[in-house]
Amino acid sequence: MLLEDQRNIHEELERLEDAIADRLLEDPPQIRDRLARDHDVAQYLGQIEECSGRLLSIYEDVDGKQEDEVRNLTLGDPMESFSREIANIKAYHGKYPNLPVENLEKAYKRRSPEDHAHSIAQIDSMFTGEEGFGRFFDLTTLHEQYLNLPVHQQARRLTYLQYLDVFDIFNPPQVAIRRDQKMSESYFQYLKALQDYLESFMCRTKPLENLDKIFAHFDKEFDEQWANDQVPGWEQNAAQAGPAGGDTVMSDEGIYCSTCKKGFAKESVYEAHLTGKKHKKAAQELESSATGPTTNGTSADISRFKERAVAEREFRIRKLAAAMQTERSDTKVNVERKQGMTERERQQELEQLYSEAPEMANGANNDDDDDEDGEDKIYNPLKLPLAWDGKPIPYWLYKLHGLGVEFPCEICGNYVYMGRRAFDKHFNEPRHIHGLRCLGITSTTLFREITSIDEAQNLWRKIQQDKKKEKQTSDNVVQMEDSEGNVMPEKVYKDLEAQGLL
Repeated sequence: MLLEDQRNIHEELERLEDAIADRLLEDPPQIRDRLARDHDVAQYLGQIEECSGRLLSIYEDVDGKQEDEVRNLTLGDPMESFSREIANIKAYHGKYPNLPVENLEKAYKRRSPEDHAHSIAQIDSMFTGEEGFGRFFDLTTLHEQYLNLPVHQQARRLTYLQYLDVFDIFNPPQVAIRRDQKMSESYFQYLKALQDYLESFMCRTKPLENLDKIFAHFDKEFDEQWANDQVPGWEQNAAQAGPAGGDTVMSDEGIYCSTCKKGFAKESVYEAHLTGKKHKKAAQELESSATGPTTNGTSADISRFKERAVAEREFRIRKLAAAMQTERSDTKVNVERKQGMTERERQQELEQLYSEAPEMANGANNDDDDDEDGEDKIYNPLKLPLAWDGKPIPYWLYKLHGLGVEFPCEICGNYVYMGRRAFDKHFNEPRHIHGLRCLGITSTTLFREITSIDEAQNLWRKIQQDKKKEKQTSDNVVQMEDSEGNVMPEKVYKDLEAQGLL
């Protein structure tokens, strides 16, 4: 009966809502348990969407079966309808005698230890050891694929840390890959693998977000920029004007010529390079490759279609990397930290990460909850800082970074920095810069390692006095002129005159 199906679906929806509420009331301390909870909630949300779709189709009643069923119950003989349904039920169970009956209350109740262990096992299989349950990227394979591209055979090989900084940058001067070189199959496969990994990582770490809506917004934004010819590095005007005039990019480090894939520190050297044989030859080759496909309209459309496919991959990678900046910065810090560890220490850390027993909630029904909470408290007599897993860091790491050494700074309001690294870093932070400006000091580059207010004021006073003396000295210099009209300071004039050179 459709009415019974409606009642059953409504009951299942309520059970799913209660199950989601029970899961969200949990606040596990470990990131692995939180991911298991979020993936369970995402699974329940998918079941709610499926049940709601079936329920909506019943309410719409396109074929009119529900209306006929209600009419038979209200206008017909109730006992006859009841006997007919009983007969149908007996016939169904006679055909399927061993069909199990689903217990909705048992299916969506609080998780048993076995169910929780199964969820934890699924989370373990989702991530590699390098990813740390979704806290870091694991781009080692993609780094090797990037280095093995044909365009990088003769180029300088990037380290993994350098690759983490530039994997979402596709335009010069940071990346010396020409536009025509991006049309190769190996480069497209690399972009596809990188995009698939970033999307998969986001789906695994953020199961409760509406990722389809986010990806659709990315596609819409790319379509608008492509229609307006505003996608960085893929403008049609740049493709037509680049080979003739030499595609030039100004950067903080100087001038970059993308035609020859070279950087120049001075403009005069760059202008001399434009008249050289190598630049002219490279410009001719680039111009011939750019004008070749435009000989007929069909090949030009195919070339533009390929460019759109590559540009779309690059645009999506930039957006995904921007949406996961926290994981990216954490990955860089983790790689730097692991570079200072031995292989044995890395292996021990990986084993500890996987050997952590999942914390179960079955102790909630016990009477001695307070005793259990007391036993679960972290033993930290040395007051060591806590790591990302909530446990104290190793004592050798504490000593290595000097986290036990205090560095007070009077300029920052007597704030105490723990460790040399935090102390050196704070000179560029807003707190220290604001303290110097409150003292009337505008130039902060000369005040590193100075934490006393008196020392900073004395140094600033001396700098101001030296500037005044230099200005007075330059204003009071006596200028002398020789017989040929050359102007020079008085001291130089007397020295030349004593040597008989005038």
